[in-house]
Amino acid sequence: MKNVVMETSFNDVTLVGKGKVRDIYDTKDAYLMVTTDRLSAFDVILPDAIPGKGSVLNLISIFWYEKMKDIVDNHLITADVNEYPEPLRKYGDILENRSMLVKKAKPLPVECIVRGYISGSGWNSYRKEGHVCGIDLPDGLRESDRLLEPLYTPSTKAEAGLHDENISYEKTVELMGAETAEKVKKLSLDIYKRGAEIALEKGIIIADTKFEFGIVDDRIVLIDEVLTPDSSRFWPKKEYEPGKSQRSYDKQYVRDWLMQSGWDKTPPGPNLPEEVIRNTADTYKEIFDLLTDGGK
Repeated sequence: MKNVVMETSFNDVTLVGKGKVRDIYDTKDAYLMVTTDRLSAFDVILPDAIPGKGSVLNLISIFWYEKMKDIVDNHLITADVNEYPEPLRKYGDILENRSMLVKKAKPLPVECIVRGYISGSGWNSYRKEGHVCGIDLPDGLRESDRLLEPLYTPSTKAEAGLHDENISYEKTVELMGAETAEKVKKLSLDIYKRGAEIALEKGIIIADTKFEFGIVDDRIVLIDEVLTPDSSRFWPKKEYEPGKSQRSYDKQYVRDWLMQSGWDKTPPGPNLPEEVIRNTADTYKEIFDLLTDGGK
C-alpha cells in the first residue's frame, strides 16, 4: 500500500477496458486486472485518489474468493506478480497487492445485488412505494432494519459515467435464460449469507452488496470484486441501531460529504479535502484489517 495509482499504462500489454476503478489488460492467455486508487461516487469518477484503496479492494476480494470456493469457482489464476508473464514483472512495484491475473470470463449482463437490511436506495423506495425493486415488504419497517430474508434485486451493468438501473428477476430471465438466472440468484444469496455470517463474527454487519458473474468453459464463475467496501455496505455491529442511518466502513462517508457540498452529481466531480481523503483511506484500511485479521 506504499504507492498511489490513479491510472495505469503498460506498453507490453493491450488495454482492453477501463472501468470506474479497474484497468483491464489482455495478456493473450488471460486478463490482467489492476485495481487503482480511483474513487467513484454517484457513478462519477472523482479527481482525487484514495491512497491504498486499490490494494484493499484487491486483497479483500482474494480473501473472499478463498472463503467462497466451495460455493462457486472464481476467475483468479494468480495474484503473485512473480507468476505473471515475464514482461509484466518489471511493473511489480505498481502491480503488487493491487492486481490479479484472471481467466477470460464472458461477463453476464447483470449486477447481482443482495440486500440483507433496508438502507440506501432500498429504504428510499420502501418509504415512497412500500416495496424494493418491485418486491413488497411488510409495513412498519424502520431504516436499517434487518429483513426477514435477504432480497435479490438485480440491476443492469452500466459503463463508466452511466447509471445502473434496477430490473426485475423476470428481466434477468429474458437476458440470460431461466436456468442461468436461477443459478446466479441462488449463488448470490448463498455467497451473501456465508459472507454475512463470517463478517458478523468479526463485528461487521454486511447490509447489502453486489456480485458479478461470468462464464468460463460453460461454467458460471465469480468475477470482479467480492464483498469489498466499494461493492458493499459495512456497519459496525456494536454501533448498530435500527431506525436511522448507520456509520459505514465504506465510501458512504464520501457520499455524505459530496451531498453536503452542493455538487449536482454530474461530471466532473469536485476535489476532496485532504481530511476527507485521509479519513476515507483510514476507513478502507480499517475494514481490511477487521475482515482479514490484518491480512493474516
